Amino acid sequence: MSSRPVLTLIAVVSADGFISSGQGVPWNLPRDKEHFRRTTRGQWLLLGRRTYEEMIGWFIDHHPLVLTRDPAFIPTVGEAVSSVAAALQAAAAGGAGELFVCGGGGAYAAAMPYADRLILTHVDSTLGSGVPFPTVDPAEWQQTSRQDFPADTTHAQALSFATYERLKPPAQPSGGAF
Repeated sequence: MSSRPVLTLIAVVSADGFISSGQGVPWNLPRDKEHFRRTTRGQWLLLGRRTYEEMIGWFIDHHPLVLTRDPAFIPTVGEAVSSVAAALQAAAAGGAGELFVCGGGGAYAAAMPYADRLILTHVDSTLGSGVPFPTVDPAEWQQTSRQDFPADTTHAQALSFATYERLKPPAQPSGGAF
């Protein structure tokens, strides 16, 4: 069996399970931005096309892979892939030990069955609707660390950084498109 990079989903999730109300991140969380930058510095990233376009300018030392159904799409930074399997193959070929899925909803949904780790920022805020993060089934995931931060002068909402590890090996992705 060939080894593949660890597949990690990294996201900010509201108390009611949403990552966005439809466009962009709905919170201004400087602590989370620094956490994201520190965690993903120098790493391979997998992003949906809209998330990629919203993050142009963030890719200083990253290698972004853009999950897209459009075979003609050529990103200005990184490369396009048609599936999670193709992203894992590209990251492995590039020597990556880990591939971080950074959104949006379609990329998270496509990658969740194959994820090894979740790094979630839980925000003490509800959105009521929007783009959901996939359900984290406690029978499949164990929280291995958590760091809580109260609301303060720069953060209107309390937040927590939590890491989850999959309890059993994930499914292995096939080569099909997402």
